[in-house]
Amino acid sequence: MPVKVAARTRSAPARAMPADRWPKIDLTKLKRSPLFSEELGIDLASKRESEYFRWFLASLLFGARINGTIASHTYRSFLRHGLTTPQRILAAGWDFLVNPVMREGGYVRYDGRKSEQMLRVCRSLLESYGGRLSRVHDGARDARDLEARLLALYGVGPTTMNIFLRELRPFWKKANPAPLDQVKALAARLDVDLARYRRKSLTFARIEAGLIRYGHRHGAPPRKRRR
Repeated sequence: MPVKVAARTRSAPARAMPADRWPKIDLTKLKRSPLFSEELGIDLASKRESEYFRWFLASLLFGARINGTIASHTYRSFLRHGLTTPQRILAAGWDFLVNPVMREGGYVRYDGRKSEQMLRVCRSLLESYGGRLSRVHDGARDARDLEARLLALYGVGPTTMNIFLRELRPFWKKANPAPLDQVKALAARLDVDLARYRRKSLTFARIEAGLIRYGHRHGAPPRKRRR
């Protein structure tokens, strides 16, 4: 099943329903929502470098302006071909990334550009941090410096950075990105008080993941009427 992890979907947004038909949020279920990394079989709690890179790879794909289904298929294509380290991706080279990896994932128009981005970000990660994402974290002074270091890597923008760090909040001391504005607005309209939960907690990460899925399925809920 395709996994969409960005706060904004790459495909056509769901149409808003009438207010009286809008699905209510079950807070108990929301707090048990699986992380997107878990749906991809990635175990961030293990604190293994291999799992960090797999999640980074997924974040790079889902942070791009493409359909979530294509991003999911392309991530699994990388796995099928054993391209799960920056060294292996660089060794595979541009031609192999374009075809078969990107083609199997469903890339057509931007397969060459995305392949070049993947090679350059892996090269940047190797040159600056020996290919180890834990070193990005360990070398950062604080949460803001961690975000800046990730953004300094070629091809990592704010959306990719947010996807990558938000599920690492419970596991990385310095990972603490603010929820995206879309997530905060969705929570407010659904009467989910995010301030009740510690942002570094696993519960918060699960609530955030559940809200993002809700937005993908139903679009933005109707605005509350002012009394």
